[in-house]
Amino acid sequence: MADPRSSTVHARYPEHLRRQVDDYLSGLSFSVPDAREAAEATGTEGLVEAMRYSLLAGGKRIRPVLALATAESLGRDPADLMPSAAAIELIHTYSLIHDDLPAMDDDDLRRGMPTCHVVYGDDVAILAGDALFAEAVRLVCEEQGGGAHVQVGILRELSRATGVAGMVGGQYLDLKGAGAGGTDALAAMHALKTGRLMAVSVHIALVLAPPPPAADATYRAFAREVGLLFQIVDDILDVAGSEAEMGKAVGADERMGKVTYTSLHGMDRARELAAESHARAMALLADLPGPADDLAAIADTAFARQS
Repeated sequence: MADPRSSTVHARYPEHLRRQVDDYLSGLSFSVPDAREAAEATGTEGLVEAMRYSLLAGGKRIRPVLALATAESLGRDPADLMPSAAAIELIHTYSLIHDDLPAMDDDDLRRGMPTCHVVYGDDVAILAGDALFAEAVRLVCEEQGGGAHVQVGILRELSRATGVAGMVGGQYLDLKGAGAGGTDALAAMHALKTGRLMAVSVHIALVLAPPPPAADATYRAFAREVGLLFQIVDDILDVAGSEAEMGKAVGADERMGKVTYTSLHGMDRARELAAESHARAMALLADLPGPADDLAAIADTAFARQS
């Protein structure tokens, strides 16, 4: 039986890309260059503190690293995509802050630290999430190179991945128990809630460096597969993981009565599904014309991760 926590790793996780992401995020300033606007924002330091608290809490930065690794595979310097890759991490962090709120999943621990609303209050946490999304958009507009057509193309991908037909729509379906409709309904919900933001990490690199149509289709198929793999393993770890490994409370899905891959299929079958998804992702990488070692390492990490 395949166990996602003891799988063979094909390549080492691209820590060099993760370090680049962390360095970039640490250096981000949420101030504006216009002196008058900056002066008018005096007093918002507490909001910025809450934003940075969650943004700089650590983690593998899988989404931005996936974006940079895709750019690398397409023959571009990963630094060329860094502003947009970082924007995805800002959006991901906003989604975690809001997901943890009492009105959503009501979690008190994230990445081994008290959640944003526990430290700063529900009201500030909501605003911190809102601001992170807005700052992500500004980051693409002001810092992403390649010209207006690249910036607009990336913003289009990000908006599609996070709106009604993306992450937010998926969260709504989850809150309404749509996953209880069976295998197809569960897959559709998670394709939106988790898969879209994972996949857009690949899609933005395709905007920056468009490959031939066949390769484009392969990259997009790989992106979708990694999103599925990540969610299946997340469901497994919510049952079989530990709080120390996960950096957050486990068993929350069961307590809230949510339908997951483990509750619907059982643990053994969920692990089989993860192994099958991982195998499909690796097979897709074999068809890419460019280097794919870092992409393979990300798929391996999604499969074998402990947290």
